[in-house]
Amino acid sequence: MVVEIRWTTEALGDIENIAQFIAKDSEHYAIIQTERFFEKIKILETHPLAGQIVPELKSENVRQLIEGNYRIIYLVVSKSRIDVLTIHHSKRLISNNPLFEE
Repeated sequence: MVVEIRWTTEALGDIENIAQFIAKDSEHYAIIQTERFFEKIKILETHPLAGQIVPELKSENVRQLIEGNYRIIYLVVSKSRIDVLTIHHSKRLISNNPLFEE
């Protein structure tokens, strides 16, 4: 069964911001990084639990895939649906992300 992957507005905004930042130095590498995010997520279509649990959040349903310096954080909504929540730089604290502020 193929799992539906939904990208939240926040996650797509994160990708756009990352691409704009990288493009200041290289338009070419901005495109490559953007493509890598979308490519990395494809594994979840058939293996929704492939990512590891986000340690700071301690929830079985909030998981992450690592792509370079970024954490692609997603929510397993059901057996048939995943929501990509955010793309978060791994050097930043997760608590600094507006989605996970306490």
